[in-house]
Amino acid sequence: MKRFVVLALACCALLAPALRAQVGPQSFARGQDISPTFDGWERNADGTFTLWFGYYNRNTEEEIDVPLGPDNTFDPGGDRGQPTHFYPSRKWWVFKTIVPADWPADRRAVWTLTTHGKTNQAKGWLQPEWEVDTDLISKNGARDPSLMTNGTNALDQDHENRPPVMAGSAAQTIGVSDTLALTVTATDDGRPKPVPDPEGRLQQGVRVRWIVYRGAGAVRFDPDIMSGRIYGKPATLATRVRFAAAGAYRLRAIASDGQAFSTYDVDVTVK
Repeated sequence: MKRFVVLALACCALLAPALRAQVGPQSFARGQDISPTFDGWERNADGTFTLWFGYYNRNTEEEIDVPLGPDNTFDPGGDRGQPTHFYPSRKWWVFKTIVPADWPADRRAVWTLTTHGKTNQAKGWLQPEWEVDTDLISKNGARDPSLMTNGTNALDQDHENRPPVMAGSAAQTIGVSDTLALTVTATDDGRPKPVPDPEGRLQQGVRVRWIVYRGAGAVRFDPDIMSGRIYGKPATLATRVRFAAAGAYRLRAIASDGQAFSTYDVDVTVK
């Protein structure tokens, strides 16, 4: 009997790693921290460099607000346009910061974020392996539904394509009981050309959606969905917005033609 028990325990010990591998990493709805990420860098035509950052919110449901300050800071500069409202899961290409042409190749730009008592950093520098282009930005952007790119293979990319050009509502001040009306228009260059699926529906065209980029109070968009695909004419999205609390907010519209995306920010003061 004792021999049987020993053998059974040994088998369990051997099987445990395999079982854990099948189950995969454990997910949590809330209570976990956020890691900022360095997503890569680009060369600009004027000799400067663009550093791209994103983040990974380890929660599957919890949205976290981290105001600018010691818990959400950037070096150098403190505020380099980083978000203060963090959605669940992995978010790519969230913001970019431009550094001068004489920026040392080994100098770090550091985003520090503290959430749920844990401090994480993303360090970006001009390491050759981290250089990105529009093809890679589109491919990795497909992993983030808010960017609405389709991750087209590099051979299928339209290299003449340019991101949509956006225009919209200006900064506004409203009362907390008021409803804000926002409009944003995205004008595209007609590339990439639309390709119908087997049912005749276009698989290209511009789509637009709104998100909260900064601000600690609850925000409700109506409608709270991305627009349908629009091809051959400007795509306009009119949205009504309600705020649960006073404060300073930054709302972001994202427009994507399926390959390239652009953003448009509106600052709102709610009293």
